[in-house]
Amino acid sequence: MNDSIALPDYKVFDADNHYYEGLDAFTRHVPEKMQARCVQWATINGRQHHLVGGKLAKAVKNPTWDPIALPGSISDYLRGNPLGQEALELMQAREPLPDYYINNQARLAKIEEQGLEAMWLFPTLGVLYEELLKHDTEAVTTLFGAFNRWLQEDWGCNFQERIFAAPYISLCDVDWACQELEWALAQGARVVVMRPASVWTASDGVRSPSDPMFDPFWARLNESGITLVVHAADSGYTTHGYVADGFSSDFDNQSFAPNIKHFNIERAAYDFLITLTYERLFERFQNLRIASVENGAEFLPDLFRKLEQSKRRLASAGYYKEDPSEMFRQHVWINPFWEDDVNEVAEYMGTDRVIFGSDWPHIEGMPQPLDYVAELSKFSEADKQKILRDNARELNTPRPV
Repeated sequence: MNDSIALPDYKVFDADNHYYEGLDAFTRHVPEKMQARCVQWATINGRQHHLVGGKLAKAVKNPTWDPIALPGSISDYLRGNPLGQEALELMQAREPLPDYYINNQARLAKIEEQGLEAMWLFPTLGVLYEELLKHDTEAVTTLFGAFNRWLQEDWGCNFQERIFAAPYISLCDVDWACQELEWALAQGARVVVMRPASVWTASDGVRSPSDPMFDPFWARLNESGITLVVHAADSGYTTHGYVADGFSSDFDNQSFAPNIKHFNIERAAYDFLITLTYERLFERFQNLRIASVENGAEFLPDLFRKLEQSKRRLASAGYYKEDPSEMFRQHVWINPFWEDDVNEVAEYMGTDRVIFGSDWPHIEGMPQPLDYVAELSKFSEADKQKILRDNARELNTPRPV
């Protein structure tokens, strides 16, 4: 970070931190009879790997995480590679797995050192495995119910009012989703997380997340007043043969060559968020708060063009009871990629709908969370404080009906 950038005189709320899952995160609470349909460990050529639904998962090469790449190791590359370094070389440095990646007490000391007031904490692999199991909804609910119990035991959904680990929710079974939300509320959760994707159900095919069949979940979320985070994940997007499908953070030379797969995360968030608006979910449930985290923000100009176009076309039919663009701005908060133009994001959303998230300690995040302060140089001190702390504080405070 540039030493000339003044750090704020208050602690920052980081809306995008991650843990690395413990060795039994996906197995501790899964009944033995279901483990083959969920997640198992397998040794292949002397290395440990996950089998998900009986198939080799290729999301990462080393799901034991030890040793681990350094935080933010490709951040300069993503910024435009000013030093002309090879991306693969940037990731070569490794360290033994630190305690603060897997332990809440150690992480609490770390965020104090980093100048953070609090943080939202999300999975690393946990957001990737629903896609691999989506054809088996019982496996999805079994795995993530068990995963959430591991999460509460090892991290806590609300650890000392500073670490807020988000339980993972799938809508594949709406009754389960409602039960899991009730469980999360009982643990003091301030946020829950789901992937931006259409919903694979056991009996009703593939549905939009705002289909009325899921209204019991949205109604309870609306009533509870806690925030739903839609986080970057494996959303199952195809690249239509232009490049190999499938989510992987196993980078190679092909991964760094320009290709349309790099847009999948943003495409998924765009489709999810605009669909909620098109289908008037926010008109039905006016207390919903949705935070889009680690999905980027460069889709916003086109999204608002599409919403305005839709409003004009359907004006005579009276389809929208309220302006869809304003409904979007009222109910959605955006965490841009740190390399996005945050000034443009604020122009579209307003500074009270932009939240800071560092993606620490992932390689594509920031080396240190407060490195982001330099990106806010054009904002007033009051607006900086909104983005760095106050907006996430608001979202982290339940607003029950």
